[in-house]
Amino acid sequence: MLKLSGVSKSYGSGVKAVDKLDLHVRPGEIFGFLGPNGAGKTTTIKMVVGILRPDEGRIEIGGVDLAQDPMRAKFMTGYLPDEAELWDKLTGIEYLNFMADVYGVSLEDRRTRAMTLLETFEMTKAVSDPIGSYSRGMRQKIALIGSLLHRPKFWVLDEPMMGLDPRSSFVLKELMRAHVREGGSVFFSTHVMEVAERLCDRVGIINKGKLIAVGTVEEIRALFSQEGDKTLEEVFLKVTEAKLPEDQLASLAK
Repeated sequence: MLKLSGVSKSYGSGVKAVDKLDLHVRPGEIFGFLGPNGAGKTTTIKMVVGILRPDEGRIEIGGVDLAQDPMRAKFMTGYLPDEAELWDKLTGIEYLNFMADVYGVSLEDRRTRAMTLLETFEMTKAVSDPIGSYSRGMRQKIALIGSLLHRPKFWVLDEPMMGLDPRSSFVLKELMRAHVREGGSVFFSTHVMEVAERLCDRVGIINKGKLIAVGTVEEIRALFSQEGDKTLEEVFLKVTEAKLPEDQLASLAK
């Protein structure tokens, strides 16, 4: 569903936020993208959804080259940013209608889909209120609903649990599982290792712009056979904080 080949991005300082990233997210899987602050997660996600343009490399979504056919690739994608910047003067329903218009969702489909999701996230009463009156969690929920109205095959979420209460976090995880059962793919970043460990089919760990480990949680643990009972959090801390030999880093990223 997603394929990154040699993708790099530098900012004005010349420091590479993402350095020759190769990554493949398969159809029908939840892929967790992990890394410390400043590792390159959000930069990668912004390139995947077309907000930032890579300096080099190729990004494909569903076999479509993002640079060659961005509209087709974006119509396959639903995106939730880490900080959803919404229009405070719009009501929730006006925002959802705007999102549906952007993606060409019919009136009948948007009503059915929006009502189901609004009920799921307990937003049916608040949807008529201005977004400026929403709490952070409510803003997150309306943005989540907007990202799903067009039934994207590829769902990209940047720290999606931030601001959500426990019930809404549970609902979101169930939606992610349902999305992949229907043949879609989920690519999301998180700092919550327990969520990644329980939810993801595979995870990738990025640090200083480089992908240093990718695979199932069990596969990543197996690379530390002498300490095979480590949690994902302990493995994460080890591979992102320690200066591992280059040959070991190479094996982790395979």
